[in-house]
Amino acid sequence: MLRPFNPDLVLMLRLSTLLFLFAFLFWSNQARSQLRMDPGDPPNPAPLPHYFQSKLTTIEQRVKAIKKGEVRVVATSPGGHPLYAVYYGDREEQASRANYNSAVAARDPGYYASRDSSSKAVVFFLGPVHGHEIEGIVGLLNLIQVAESGKDCRGKEWPSLQQKLEQCRVIILPCANPDGRQRCPYDSFLGLPVALMTKYGQGTRKDGSSWGWPQAKSLHPMQGNVGILGAYFNDDGINIMHDEWFSPMARETEAILEIARTEAPDMTVSLHSHHQVSRILPAAYVPWYLKMRIDSLTRRLNQRYARAGLPSLPEDGIEGPQVEDMSYPPQSSFNLISALHHVSGTMAFTFECSHGTVREPESKALLSYGDILDIQMLLYDEMLDYILKHRLY
Repeated sequence: MLRPFNPDLVLMLRLSTLLFLFAFLFWSNQARSQLRMDPGDPPNPAPLPHYFQSKLTTIEQRVKAIKKGEVRVVATSPGGHPLYAVYYGDREEQASRANYNSAVAARDPGYYASRDSSSKAVVFFLGPVHGHEIEGIVGLLNLIQVAESGKDCRGKEWPSLQQKLEQCRVIILPCANPDGRQRCPYDSFLGLPVALMTKYGQGTRKDGSSWGWPQAKSLHPMQGNVGILGAYFNDDGINIMHDEWFSPMARETEAILEIARTEAPDMTVSLHSHHQVSRILPAAYVPWYLKMRIDSLTRRLNQRYARAGLPSLPEDGIEGPQVEDMSYPPQSSFNLISALHHVSGTMAFTFECSHGTVREPESKALLSYGDILDIQMLLYDEMLDYILKHRLY
């Protein structure tokens, strides 16, 4: 005998199913994401200036408001986050008939990308591949604002920078590791201890000990002995800076290399952050003439910081071009910078911006939020100025 239909029972079953699904999704997300700081850790700095924002929600809001540029989703991260790229300026045909490697073997890079002095310079601004290094995200969102309006998010005018942007084909990828950014519970490390930045940046082992630098690169993918999965890595544990170039493990890496391969940028910067004074780092495993050009830009930028009253290095404190690994064991890695050059011929380099972290909890940060933004904006201005005045063709 059939029992009479009970609408209350059906409703309860539906609610139970929804609660189960919610709990499953919540705990799955928690397993992949360190969205809250541990008890006893300092609070997230607040309130942050309106111009110093780097959350994924902010990136999405800003790219949706773009009018002059073209926005594309070039990849989706393992965590399901879109990888946005913003393009300014028309793309010019390059009459390519060979990949870069083969063109160099034929003694003429022009077989890969045919250009002359009338061609637009192409510049690729690659946002942080390490999700806790938020300063580059802040800078690139402000650069987008300059491209759109001539002013950064503070309302400060950058007429020369805007003019230079308009003379170039520009690709801006605001955040190259959205998974890592999502997992990082801090929106700035200004005034916070270096050890805290290391904890959430490079992550911890199951026993709570910090992986630290460079040991965070000794297990890759970062899987297994993991307490906190550091923001260095995407949700699959891949450090995009040290992926497998001949067979990339990360879709983000594939997208980054494809942009370089198809756009053939004259110059590419990979934006990073560290505890020390902001600087460009020498590139490894690229031709000597490019090492010399990077060194020239490094010294120009350092002088620009000094003139602006920002922290800078003494001239003899700048590390010049080096010959890689003349003895065993090798210590210069063929990293994302090297790979970007070898797929496109680009003048690629790493820029390390200061987090403004401190060694001792009672110490005072030597930078302000405005200083960090100026460090970023002056970098972009010097890059564009250099490539417009020192073309290779």
